[in-house]
Amino acid sequence: MTESMIWWSIAIYLVIAVGIAVLSRQGPAESMSGYFLGNRQMNGFVSALSYSATTYSAFMMVGLAGLTYAGGVGALGFEIIYFAGVSLVAIFGPKFWAVGKAFGFVTPSEMLGHRYNHKHVATAVSVASCIFLIPYSAVQLAGVGYLLQGMTDGAITFTTGVVMATVIAIFFSYIAGIRSVMWTDSLQALMMIVASTLVAFLVIQGLGGFSGLFGTLATDHSASLTVPGPGLFSLVTFLGLSIPWFFFSLSNPQVSQRLFMPSSLRSMRQMLIGFLVFGFIYTLVSVLWGFSALAAFPGLERADLATPSLLASDFVPPVLGVIVMIGIMAAAVSTIDSIMLTLASMLSRDVYANLKPNVDEKRQLLMGKIVIPVIALMALAFAELQLDLIAVLSVAASSGLVAMVPSIIGAFYWKRGTAAGALASVLGTSAFVLLMYATGNSLFGMPAGIWGIIVSTVLFVGVSLVTKPHQASTDAFLNAIAEELGRRKSKPAISSAPQKAPA
Repeated sequence: MTESMIWWSIAIYLVIAVGIAVLSRQGPAESMSGYFLGNRQMNGFVSALSYSATTYSAFMMVGLAGLTYAGGVGALGFEIIYFAGVSLVAIFGPKFWAVGKAFGFVTPSEMLGHRYNHKHVATAVSVASCIFLIPYSAVQLAGVGYLLQGMTDGAITFTTGVVMATVIAIFFSYIAGIRSVMWTDSLQALMMIVASTLVAFLVIQGLGGFSGLFGTLATDHSASLTVPGPGLFSLVTFLGLSIPWFFFSLSNPQVSQRLFMPSSLRSMRQMLIGFLVFGFIYTLVSVLWGFSALAAFPGLERADLATPSLLASDFVPPVLGVIVMIGIMAAAVSTIDSIMLTLASMLSRDVYANLKPNVDEKRQLLMGKIVIPVIALMALAFAELQLDLIAVLSVAASSGLVAMVPSIIGAFYWKRGTAAGALASVLGTSAFVLLMYATGNSLFGMPAGIWGIIVSTVLFVGVSLVTKPHQASTDAFLNAIAEELGRRKSKPAISSAPQKAPA
């Protein structure tokens, strides 16, 4: 596979993706809901593919494959824990959708601020999300850098790949907001799943089929097929990685914000089912990629080079290899797009608008567009540090984001939850996790991935019990869910205008 072939493939992909993004426009998006939520009119098929492309980014084919290469079968168990956590969408998804319809929420942080009747809750969640999601964005950029560097043996440098991914992500975000991102996501998701599955079988066939592959692993790398693996995983390490990942669908606002977007509950169900099918296949494929790279190329300098090494090898026809490469790169860009748009909406809606209460929605939208490249450049600077395994960095971001989980669960299921409890949980846990990582990520032998959910729960429950909840906002919030879901079940054709959420 030549460098020119890679560049031409990227150019062709960009032409097609830009065409789809432009066609996705339905006139200028002049509202926060239009630009960041697609006017809440996304159908189930597009939502499923976009949700998949956003969630299964560079982490999977680069990060999970690398984690499998380094940690063996434990990586599959780790990802299955995340897969089980998607069940949270089935529980909370309809409730997010209902309050989004009822009150016109644009961001998850806005929802929490309204539920606890305190704008500082929304601001705190927004700021904490920025702190932990910018490094996660950097992970996606690094995935593109490692991919292009590995496939060209350094002819395309890591920095070139990172800068290119940043520019593409900013461009797609500006074309039509979330609509362009979701429609290009659909193209990317289909290309990812078809090409990667086909190539996985070709690689395995080149290694002697499944019997040959696992025979080689059993002979030369037997520890990779046993629990806990060749040394990366212990029980504590496994729990530290898996617990934050289980809550990913709730804790990561770029994911939970998508629960506001489907046009109906039926579309949401289609989104969830489609995502589960996609995720199951893609998880198995990514793990097989990691095992195949271990059998074919033991002793790589970095485990995250497992997938690039396979794609650049004689096991993969150049045309298929470059299609998979484009799919991985596009998925990483998709995740960056989603994060940038979500953080931009939170900063404009829940920080800027809270500082200037009388600012109109057009100015909020303008501010959101202004901060998009700022977020992207901060992620680029972080990616250039080239820190640790991609999978480990991804979980490190989620370890901080679990600070929001007790407040989200309490918003729907615990009337006694208070604004003070939510603030203490978000701010206290964020500071605690940052301190953990700054001092070696170990307290009594346990990492932040375990401590995060414990500390956030104790702070939320403890402070809530000694402070007073705002009963009126709690009742209005929960009643709106019951009324909206009841209305949709009894008269699915009837829609209701959003109620205005108080500032």
